Amino acid sequence: MSKTGILTGGGDCPGLNAVIRAVVRKSLNEGNTIIGIKNGWKGLIENDTMELTLDSISGILPKGGTILGTSRTNPYKNDGDVEKVKTNFKKMKLDALVAIGGEDTLGVANKLYKEGLNIVGAPKTIDNDLNCTDYTFGFDTAINIATECIDRLHTTAESHHRIIVVEVMGRHAGWIALESGIAGGADVILLPEFPIDITDVCDILKRRKARGKNFSIVVVAEGAKFKEGLILQEEKLDSFGHVRLGGIGNRLAKMIEEKTGFETRVSVLGHIQRGGSPTAFDRILGTRFGLKAAELIKNKKFGYMASLQGNKIVEVPLENAVASLKLVDKDFYNIAREFSG
Repeated sequence: MSKTGILTGGGDCPGLNAVIRAVVRKSLNEGNTIIGIKNGWKGLIENDTMELTLDSISGILPKGGTILGTSRTNPYKNDGDVEKVKTNFKKMKLDALVAIGGEDTLGVANKLYKEGLNIVGAPKTIDNDLNCTDYTFGFDTAINIATECIDRLHTTAESHHRIIVVEVMGRHAGWIALESGIAGGADVILLPEFPIDITDVCDILKRRKARGKNFSIVVVAEGAKFKEGLILQEEKLDSFGHVRLGGIGNRLAKMIEEKTGFETRVSVLGHIQRGGSPTAFDRILGTRFGLKAAELIKNKKFGYMASLQGNKIVEVPLENAVASLKLVDKDFYNIAREFSG
């Protein structure tokens, strides 16, 4: 019998509870004990835990968020925190740990693995920008929510003859903007990977107007930038060194209105994309990732992450998964460009 810890770090997203449930069910079925670590790496620093049982996970599959709580705490940012993590790992008598998170959470997991802790990973990022996996859970829910919002905004844009700028999540990668924009029939889609040419944007909108289209939808990722750089809400950094993004939608709308004379409004979807129940796809994907993580621990394949490649769940080294971000390439973006205007 072994004892496994499990934590969720970084931003919450739908499907986290599916992973937790799968790890717990498989582990308990094999006679093992599961310890839930609260609030990400912060819980391991502070020794804040809860035992996970069948009762603990009953009914959590359709719930959004995470029953364990989460944080953006990075033990490598404060002196002494890494030693606290190692000390508490031993104090809890953990044989292994499942870290569920994105580049930052799994980056910490990879470092701790290299320092001797038995850790495996499950990929979670709503932006779908984690390397070495085709999809991360939470992303499908996010693009479905964003697509529904774009559908709704179409009707009000058309009724009032307006341009509506829809700002969606996407710090460095524009997967949410790209796929929800294509699915929602957006007229312009703007991503962090490709700097915004405001003249090109306005020309597209003017051409639509010239052929009798008195409304347009512009989808922009929060991390999209003009040549001068990112649009920041504030300069304050989080524990992983990230600034808060936002404001690109308002800036873009103002520029469009000034350059075209077309009435323009903004809708910032924000945390709406993170909330609520996961889609069936994300419930199933999260479940498969959780089962794979438990299997990795059983086989003592530490330092690996569950990954979706094609329709198969495989393992990839954590080191490879966090080496670089998965960004939108030009060929995929050109699919969206075919429908501009």
